[in-house]
Amino acid sequence: MANLAKLEFVALDVSGNNYLSWVLDAELHLSANGLKDTIDPEKIPTVEQNAKAIIFLRHHIHEDLKSEYLTIKNPLTLWNNLKDRFDHQKLVPLPSARYDWINLRLQDFKSVAEYNSALFKISSKLIYVVKILLILK
Repeated sequence: MANLAKLEFVALDVSGNNYLSWVLDAELHLSANGLKDTIDPEKIPTVEQNAKAIIFLRHHIHEDLKSEYLTIKNPLTLWNNLKDRFDHQKLVPLPSARYDWINLRLQDFKSVAEYNSALFKISSKLIYVVKILLILK
């Protein structure tokens, strides 16, 4: 059955291809709703916060992932399980961004605006990868 409520952002795909953007969106939405403590192992959230967070997280994952993690009722456990499964993809953007940077040519674009857009997209990827690599050290 399709989700009846509107999603705030794209649900996590079963392949995990959108995991990086999903994690950032999920963290931001949990923070905005006062539920960030539910995915922080050092904090002790209330039962109500846990319930709201698990509903929110389950609402924003693919149906197949929902059925796979059906028995998990703690948002921190679900968060960590998804992290263990998909977190390796943090390093995937580096070769892609490096390739895009090396092969970026103005003549491949119809306008300077399109070129600038591609340039900023690549530089954002590179900055993100550098931040991730610094965190991993």
